[in-house]
Amino acid sequence: MQVQNWMSSDLITVKEATPIIHVTKLMEENNIRHIPVTRNGQLVGLITEHEIKEAYPSKVTTMKAQELYYLLAELKAKDVMRRNPVTIRPDETMEVAAVKMLEHRVTGLPVVSEKGKLVGMITQGDVFRVLISITGIYQGGIQFAFNLEDRPGSIKEVADIIRKYDGQIVSILSTSDTADEGYRHVFYRIKKIPDGKLQQMIKEMEEKFMLLYVVKDPLKDV
Repeated sequence: MQVQNWMSSDLITVKEATPIIHVTKLMEENNIRHIPVTRNGQLVGLITEHEIKEAYPSKVTTMKAQELYYLLAELKAKDVMRRNPVTIRPDETMEVAAVKMLEHRVTGLPVVSEKGKLVGMITQGDVFRVLISITGIYQGGIQFAFNLEDRPGSIKEVADIIRKYDGQIVSILSTSDTADEGYRHVFYRIKKIPDGKLQQMIKEMEEKFMLLYVVKDPLKDV
């Protein structure tokens, strides 16, 4: 999944000389937390809620209201923006975007072409949308978790049992990070099936595999 397929390309940007008061207003009115600062279409900085909070004087300031207003009126985007922000290319994957956000402790990444042109923005919300998409939770409300031997065919053996009971597989995810050596934790999400068939399926799976859990995810309560 490439960044270019999930990024927001209809961006609100500001210039270096944009007053910080105007930047704040844009963020509030559009309910956004990141505003790229550009010069001739090129990214030169990024303003986030953190930079805004750092720019505004503390509530315990002894400044008079008139002095405070003058200070804020004089502040420009270039004065508070984060220079050389962490960026990502549109052809990189969403996994890389997630790693960059985690490692650099940021909540959004400007998407920049090889020539430095700003083409989009990726945020944590987009990463959540990808997670929802690949798990297929909107399509299937039942998840099975297994501790399977890490060998050819083990994932297919479970899938065959699901199909045996007319179950429709929505997604299959696996990881070895949380499993013992020689095993994998594998997660199957299926569409809803009648309770009778579900119980029979669970019984057979418990007899043949190490079934960790079965969870129903009712999204009506979300």
